[in-house]
Amino acid sequence: MLHGIDVSTYQSSFDTDGLSFVFIKASEGHTYVNPRLTTQTKLARDGGCVTGFYHFLWPGNIQTQAEYFVSKAPEKAGDLLAVDWETTGDHTRASNAEKDSFIRAVKKLRPHNRVLLYTNRDFWLNHDTTSYAGDGLWIADYTTAGKPRIKAAWTFHQYTDSPLDKNVAHSRFASKSALKEWATP
Repeated sequence: MLHGIDVSTYQSSFDTDGLSFVFIKASEGHTYVNPRLTTQTKLARDGGCVTGFYHFLWPGNIQTQAEYFVSKAPEKAGDLLAVDWETTGDHTRASNAEKDSFIRAVKKLRPHNRVLLYTNRDFWLNHDTTSYAGDGLWIADYTTAGKPRIKAAWTFHQYTDSPLDKNVAHSRFASKSALKEWATP
């Protein structure tokens, strides 16, 4: 099983030993960019990891948010892009249509990158009505690694947030090279 982590501004540093992939928060809404994005990207790339970037989605201004995200996320073949769809700090959430529109807009803006949906089990089971996850579902469900409690096909599983967000890739990726090959459509 391939292991990875996801990080945001809260992690000033991390170790890539034993990791195959790292997701890094790039942006949120249409004004926030992770101040550690450059340093974290260098750490992930220098560690030989498949690197992904995610955007925390707020309701409204979907095209503007998609354009903001791709303007802030580094652009390299084989990088993964993801939308983080969950409740915002003010207890709102983007609608299903907004989530789907954002994924489609990013896919149009970055046609040579895979675009994923990150969401938690509750959102997937109780709020998602379209089951649209772009190129893959990255599901958060704090349970046994690689065994999220959903029936849908998934690509990545965030299984704990202690001491940081840890993830595994689906077993169909037998090696880091298989993951890299998939990540470069």
